[in-house]
Amino acid sequence: MQEFKKLVRDKIPDIIRQQGEIPSVEILSDDEYLIELEKKLFEEVKEYQESKEIEELADVLEVIHAICEARNCTLSELEKIRQEKHSKRGGFSKKYFLISKR
Repeated sequence: MQEFKKLVRDKIPDIIRQQGEIPSVEILSDDEYLIELEKKLFEEVKEYQESKEIEELADVLEVIHAICEARNCTLSELEKIRQEKHSKRGGFSKKYFLISKR
């Protein structure tokens, strides 16, 4: 038996069944779900940092979508907040690397 103990995408149990194996899953409470989403976000970011593949970045975005939904925030609300911060503080396109300030 292989143990995972992590949040997985919705279709993973079905995929495991199609492979002739039997998944053991539980449904998380809302609080547990948010905790596991935050763990998943770190996991996906780490995978992206290691591979630099856009597919891994898409996984990060999928987790961000799920966190928004779990926190009753729409993607348009998130985008509005992002745009407001961009207007006030800018983005990262100028590639500034702050060394110090006096």
